[in-house]
Amino acid sequence: MAIQWFPGHMNKAKKELEERLGGIDVVIEMLDARLPGSSANPMIARLARGKPALKVLNKQDLADARVTEQWLKWYRNQPGTQALGLDASDAAPAQKLVAACRELAPGRGGVEKPLRVVICGIPNVGKSTLINSLMGRRIAKTGNEPGITKGQQRIMLADDIELFDTPGMLWPKIIVPQGGYNLAASGAVGRNALDEEEVVLELLLYLMKRYPTELDARYKIGDIDGLQDWQVLELIGKKRGAVLPGGRINIQKASEIVLTDFRDGNIGRISLELPEEWAAWEKAAKEHEVLRAAQKEDARLEREEKKKGVRK
Repeated sequence: MAIQWFPGHMNKAKKELEERLGGIDVVIEMLDARLPGSSANPMIARLARGKPALKVLNKQDLADARVTEQWLKWYRNQPGTQALGLDASDAAPAQKLVAACRELAPGRGGVEKPLRVVICGIPNVGKSTLINSLMGRRIAKTGNEPGITKGQQRIMLADDIELFDTPGMLWPKIIVPQGGYNLAASGAVGRNALDEEEVVLELLLYLMKRYPTELDARYKIGDIDGLQDWQVLELIGKKRGAVLPGGRINIQKASEIVLTDFRDGNIGRISLELPEEWAAWEKAAKEHEVLRAAQKEDARLEREEKKKGVRK
């Protein structure tokens, strides 16, 4: 199953962002620290056209600290890019953002040349919560469901820094399968666009490989070496009382338990991708897209040749 979710308000937000970017000096993109590659919007990269970028890895308190450091180093090695980690406990997020933005655009600032920045990100990445923290009061709606912010907001981050907030956006076609599953696991995708059992099985596959100790600590399922993902999900369901009459496991309930635990950080500090893993997934996906496009073109040419033969 391919994970895709691009409702109408996201398309509207994309058009508004495209119009706004002409006068923007720095593009802040909030990423989920547990899945930085999957949560980086390729549409924003195209629209920004090489503008200085600040990558904010949010929810770093939920992510594997060692992996987050790898991602911060990976982004900082990219030209015109700065990166920092944030979470809800950060006491001075505004100072960090302002300092990073000024470093990226040293020629902007002051009354004559105010620094204009835009903040973007996928749904449910914590952008509205950050905005409220920056302002010291609740001006942006927050919640656990994606798609809460529906329009742009203008905020004075400092006397000479204008911050434009935008709604959470995905992109029209997610070509990296693992990225789609990771986005769904994080809560960035609307529930009507995913099969929760399939998403959880993909999540468990990764956790079984990278975080088996954390799985056992949370669910007391013992040694899972040699077990398949669906067997581990059934064990979790049994341990958590997700049992139907006759002793059958309620897979839907078990899936919801795992998803909620992951999103809330109850399994532990988990990261779902390393920089090199993401690079390999993305490369394979792009190669697959090129192959598919070539196959479609061959099929089109074949149909054209057949039509010509019929006309003769």
